[in-house]
Amino acid sequence: MSSRLALLTARSLLDNLSGRKVQAYYPGRSMAISSQEQKAITEAFDPGSASFAENPYDVYARLRDLDEPFYYPEMNAYLLSRYQDVESVARNPNMVRSLQAFMPAAYVAEQQRIAQFHDMPNHERFVQFSMLERDGELHRRLRMIVLGKFTRSWVARHQAMIEQTVDRLLDTVLAKVDVDFVEEFAAHIPGHVIGNVLGVPDVDCPQLRSWSENIVQYFDADRSEARKQVAEQATSEFALYLRDLIAQRRRKPGSDLLTHLIEANDAGELSEDELISTSLLILAGGHGSTIDVLGNGMIALLKHRDQLTLLRSRPEYIPAAVQEMIRYDAPLPFFHRYASVDCEVMGISFPKGTKFGLLYGAANRDPQQFAAAHCFDITRSPNRHVAFGRGAHLCLGNNLARLNMETVFSRLLARTKTIELRQSPRFRPGLASRGVSALAVALL
Repeated sequence: MSSRLALLTARSLLDNLSGRKVQAYYPGRSMAISSQEQKAITEAFDPGSASFAENPYDVYARLRDLDEPFYYPEMNAYLLSRYQDVESVARNPNMVRSLQAFMPAAYVAEQQRIAQFHDMPNHERFVQFSMLERDGELHRRLRMIVLGKFTRSWVARHQAMIEQTVDRLLDTVLAKVDVDFVEEFAAHIPGHVIGNVLGVPDVDCPQLRSWSENIVQYFDADRSEARKQVAEQATSEFALYLRDLIAQRRRKPGSDLLTHLIEANDAGELSEDELISTSLLILAGGHGSTIDVLGNGMIALLKHRDQLTLLRSRPEYIPAAVQEMIRYDAPLPFFHRYASVDCEVMGISFPKGTKFGLLYGAANRDPQQFAAAHCFDITRSPNRHVAFGRGAHLCLGNNLARLNMETVFSRLLARTKTIELRQSPRFRPGLASRGVSALAVALL
């Protein structure tokens, strides 16, 4: 196929799949949702608003009551909010993260331009091309290289290091009493822990947060030119740092994950770019979400004092409490999938190339899956939340994330007599992540 013909084909696909024409293209599009209802929910579903940030769950409940996926034009995606639908699509191997495997290159390039993911060479090279954003054999190859380093048993080897990190940070904040739990405590944990696992010198770990946040912020709906430049600059600096660190580790290997990745690179199992992108993904991927889930978990405990009292008296509930914190207020409430083949979702036919938004935050509050779904219950069992995803893209770092949280809350409760909320927290607006930038508490 000539490049011109490929581009014309891509534009034809875009005409069919674009937000403007999608209503006419999909059969059954208005079968259950009237235009008036569509407008009302569209106005309520506003991730950039303060009201949605404060409480998205009432809007999620309205979405779950619909008999078909809800179309969200800002991301040209059909939103799935029921647990069964979200889990089914997440597990389906025909529902993929990227378009590259099944769409013409011209169409993919056009989609990049529409989504403002173009003209940012380092971001395209090391962030958009990563294990998270690839599927099939390429994804499996990259995942298998690191999978053994994120098993529960391997992660448990780092428990002493995590405890030392948490206690060192607690020494500082407990001396102050009134602290910002997020900025002065939670924000320092992932950089030091994940950095130590990979092999980043401790003195460099604070910089990881800035790079990670500046990269991840661009995955939300607001993709202005200014935010684009911030993401590209952060990726460029992060990649340059990793090149230097890799060169150092080649001269002096260690027992860390970076040395393992370098050995895989030397064995021809992954390229130099894949070495950098995988290292960057490991360092940045769980950074902001760890900070957010620690803050969200603390808020849940402080707003449900009976559960906090129970946890203090029964510390054996710590693992179950952590699972409930993750379910109750998921730090990553939205992920997408593309249909790589024509498909049927919620009884409606959709064409190849359709984008679906998986609302993990909504699915985790589905009363059809969880008894008293809107209640925070640290004894909840079973608790098969979808906050870590499902299927091929199940969160690689889920065991490390849980161990981090278990250590934080067990040490925090053991070293305090009471924790008080000093002022009502304000959640950041956005759809891709959920968390607070500040959390004023008293640790006594």
